[in-house]
Amino acid sequence: MSEIRRLRREELRDSLDLSMYAFQYELPEEELVERLATMNPEETWGYFIDGKLASKLTLLDFTTWINGQKLKMGGIAGVASWPENRRQGMVGQLLSKALEVMKENGQTLSYLHPFSFGFYRKYGWELSMSYKKIELQTSQLPKLGNAGGRVIRTAPSAAALNPIYDAYAARFNGPITRSEKWWETRLLKKKGHMAVYLDAAGEPRGYVHYWIENHECKIHQLVYLDQDAKRGLWKFIGDHDSMFDKLTMQAPPDEDLAFELNDPRIKQELVSYFSARIVDVEGFLGQLQLRHTGLPQETSLRLHVTDGQAPWNHGTFELRLNAPEGSAVVVKTADEPAGGSGAAADGLACDIRTLSVLLLGAKSAGELHRIGRLEGDERSVELLAAALPRRTCYLPDFF
Repeated sequence: MSEIRRLRREELRDSLDLSMYAFQYELPEEELVERLATMNPEETWGYFIDGKLASKLTLLDFTTWINGQKLKMGGIAGVASWPENRRQGMVGQLLSKALEVMKENGQTLSYLHPFSFGFYRKYGWELSMSYKKIELQTSQLPKLGNAGGRVIRTAPSAAALNPIYDAYAARFNGPITRSEKWWETRLLKKKGHMAVYLDAAGEPRGYVHYWIENHECKIHQLVYLDQDAKRGLWKFIGDHDSMFDKLTMQAPPDEDLAFELNDPRIKQELVSYFSARIVDVEGFLGQLQLRHTGLPQETSLRLHVTDGQAPWNHGTFELRLNAPEGSAVVVKTADEPAGGSGAAADGLACDIRTLSVLLLGAKSAGELHRIGRLEGDERSVELLAAALPRRTCYLPDFF
């Protein structure tokens, strides 16, 4: 007999054993006991066969920044099956269950870090978050000029750093909001030093968390709210040039540091990172603040969406933009999307993967239309492009 349910506390050890086997790592006994004490069995869903755990996933409760708003997001992590239970559809059933639970919880969006992008694309998740991996030699360090404030070395503190981070994160689509526990257990546990930039008025406007070892400087986090803070922090980093030969860091995908360097021929790589999925089309669109400026009065647009995993997303949605500024009305008008030429003549048609990257801003309506992922007439494409805000998608954390 098989069943899908949440884990019980006494089953957490089985879950950890499966994770260690699947992801090929081992925890010392002391750390294992500590991990078990902090784990919440309610977060993990298991597929059980005759009472034994065969497959599982963890569903985490997050809040994420989208267009300057905080929205509820479900993070999928720790997906694993014993080898003898793989390729039997268990993970697919767990993901379907997770979608139902997230919808019930009001988590209209979901992220995961895929072991295989192709595997999770079958279930509606699509590449949405990338980052730029940058490597600089000491001779290539930025020399951006003098700053108006000063840098102070400080002890790592979630209370001091989180307001800076929140102001920074709100500029992107995708960053999660960080709790004090997240800071303490995920970020500040990393070996390193912390320095904060204060502007001329003494206001904190950025920080850097870094570690230097074996002649290499590793930037864990570099956050700045304006160019003045950027200049001040890079000056501080550059003053360590006698201590390292190479610097490595992660940056948003639109970071154009090379343009500001005397020698722009630096080593940089765009890394595909996290996938995202709209859990609830109607719920997500209802929260999304769309642009009204420049649009015709009483504008409406039909979206024909296919979703094989979440039937509540499968169908036709009417997007009405004649609501008060900054809001929109979304109504599901049919349980089956129009297809082929019918969709092209009456709005836009796409699958849930395409809609997810479109609404997050990872790809524009024009880009998706050009490569055939978004079907419809040019006028509807332009109308949707005009209504959707664009922000860089970036997730500086991992789960």
